[in-house]
Amino acid sequence: MASKLKAVYFGTPDFAVPPLAALLQDGRVEIAAVVTAPDKKVGRKQILTPSAVKAFAEKKGVKVLEYASVRKEGAGDLKALCADLFVTCAFGQILSEEILAVPRLYTLNIHGSLLPKYRGAAPIQGAILAGEKRTGITVMQTIYETDAGDMLLQRSVDIGENETAGELSDRLSLLGAACIEEAIGLILSGKAVFTPQDPAAATYVKKIEKKDALLDFSLSAEAVKNRVRAYEPWPCAHTFVGGEQLKIHKVSLACGKGRAGEVLQADKVAEIACGEGSVLLEEVTPQGSRRMRAAEYLCGKKLKKGEILGGC
Repeated sequence: MASKLKAVYFGTPDFAVPPLAALLQDGRVEIAAVVTAPDKKVGRKQILTPSAVKAFAEKKGVKVLEYASVRKEGAGDLKALCADLFVTCAFGQILSEEILAVPRLYTLNIHGSLLPKYRGAAPIQGAILAGEKRTGITVMQTIYETDAGDMLLQRSVDIGENETAGELSDRLSLLGAACIEEAIGLILSGKAVFTPQDPAAATYVKKIEKKDALLDFSLSAEAVKNRVRAYEPWPCAHTFVGGEQLKIHKVSLACGKGRAGEVLQADKVAEIACGEGSVLLEEVTPQGSRRMRAAEYLCGKKLKKGEILGGC
């Protein structure tokens, strides 16, 4: 086995930056190019903005290849790089079998769950929504079937009781960086062993959409809390009060009883009944305002005891 691997890195969002940074600092790896999505228009002013991975790669002087569809546009460019290894992390596009066959050794993926659980586009949110206490990173061999390839290694972490998807994503991104470095060591030492996944144990999570974040208070209080955590910071859990959107960033559990969505208290605390138990609002953003503590929100007296939240 060669003492140094020539690699191409595929990634797009912030989550994919720490593993790329680790590979760039790893003397055993030469990053021939970074593949990412084209710049997108962002915000109200629709400013053309590069992906987090592109911005980081350009800062480091690494060649960047951008494709709206790498499977349609990128095969020729990638073959010309003569890479030993492809590494993908939150890339957001499906690689064709032609592209998967390009590297001399493997195409590896850094995935944010303990596979075969939570295959798909939102593994971090999926684990929180399911109330998992542990999750982790899997480095696996990429095949054409989504997240179904043989596993090279897994490392796990506890999920904090109040940890949000954003916070957990930051931790798993750093763990992913450590894992890909460990994977490089296994490959170069000839100790890489790939273990098949158990397809019977597989679960899938779909891509998160804005509509998913409308809270359903007929669920248990624990399930509502998990949704608030899973959708923070995006798309942000929300409900409606008097026809105005109220974003909900943080809640805690309580044991009140009432109709689903009923405001049980709106004086010193904001307590909302769920299908089982209740939640106390902790941090919110009223429509047209800034993020604030629930106690500050209550000073505006926009929440009334007995009203039902929800709808639009």
